[in-house]
Amino acid sequence: MNIRVFENPQLAAVYAAALVEQVIQSIRNPVLGLATGSTPIPLYESLVSFHRQGLSFAHVTALNLDEYVGLSADHPQSYHFFMNEHLFRHVDLPEEKRFLPNGAAPDLALECERYDQIIREHPIDLQILGIGLNGHIGFNEPDVALKANTHVVTLARDTIEANARFFGEQERVPTEAITMGLQPILMAKKVLLLAFGREKADAVVNAVRGDVRTYSPASILQVHPNVTFILDREAAYVLEA
Repeated sequence: MNIRVFENPQLAAVYAAALVEQVIQSIRNPVLGLATGSTPIPLYESLVSFHRQGLSFAHVTALNLDEYVGLSADHPQSYHFFMNEHLFRHVDLPEEKRFLPNGAAPDLALECERYDQIIREHPIDLQILGIGLNGHIGFNEPDVALKANTHVVTLARDTIEANARFFGEQERVPTEAITMGLQPILMAKKVLLLAFGREKADAVVNAVRGDVRTYSPASILQVHPNVTFILDREAAYVLEA
């Protein structure tokens, strides 16, 4: 496990974007696993800047980690909308190569099967992750057992409280999501986990040190052969103490 610590999220994001650029330029048809939430926004801003300087996404396939159940793709808090606003509409990544779970699907079990098939057809070369305050990756929440494949998850109270800022109030946050399971994340050739801010410091240290625990889902990354944690100084506060 590689750990890189930077003075601020902007410097960390530029470093992460350079690693993504290496994958895009070195693989014929690269598959990127993408994350949402506030953490990857500076990374996507850097990638948009790289695109304006000549980096093409025309041969890239993108697979997103998750989506809220019950939100249509055009809902302003859906992850479809998020990805379009922060990355897709700014780069030349073909629309037919952008994949996200459909949170508004009438049959969620079938939607999970559909997304698993897409993942099987597009093994991930580089997976980008954030980390929740409770150690979740994607929406794989702490539990007595963790699921391998795409599934519907009931969001933890910590997650709902953390995401309430995007919805205006806690009561408006969806209570369920569709999330990629841990198997395709662990099968990705390379994983980048980004964490910024002191509120993430405990989750980071729990993921990096000690045993692999289902109540810290990110700790399972300890068994992956090519993981880089990209942190700002605040997120590394406990780790460096």
